[in-house]
Amino acid sequence: MNDLGIPFIVLAGLLLLVVLSLCLFGVRRLHLRRTLGTVDSSICLRGNRWSMGVCRYQESNLQWLRSFSLSPIPAKTMARNKIVLVGRREPSETELTRVPPSTVIVILDYEGTQILLAMKFAAYAGLSSWLEAGPQPGVSTRR
Repeated sequence: MNDLGIPFIVLAGLLLLVVLSLCLFGVRRLHLRRTLGTVDSSICLRGNRWSMGVCRYQESNLQWLRSFSLSPIPAKTMARNKIVLVGRREPSETELTRVPPSTVIVILDYEGTQILLAMKFAAYAGLSSWLEAGPQPGVSTRR
């Protein structure tokens, strides 16, 4: 092989790896968006850092998955009967640059920890309905 062959193969391999990763991100994102019970939402992590993702409603829990990840495992899972909807508010001045436009900040209490989610108002309405329709802690569903 000549002197240009090996660097060309390495660059072509890296480019192929980047294109394949982007395709996998796209396929994962498309799959998440087409699944019933998913909404776009950002979550406030430690240190007032916001991260984009998708909330997915399951029968007994709420899962939050990162947008920029290939992992099928949720980054955060919350049991439905332990989530308390505290309320909602408009984003503050500093949050306006960190969350998508025209969103509301949803305040949840999960096992004594405050969790902030940024989502569209329609998604908030769906979340509050999902929480209200769920089984209440301490109330038996057997008849």
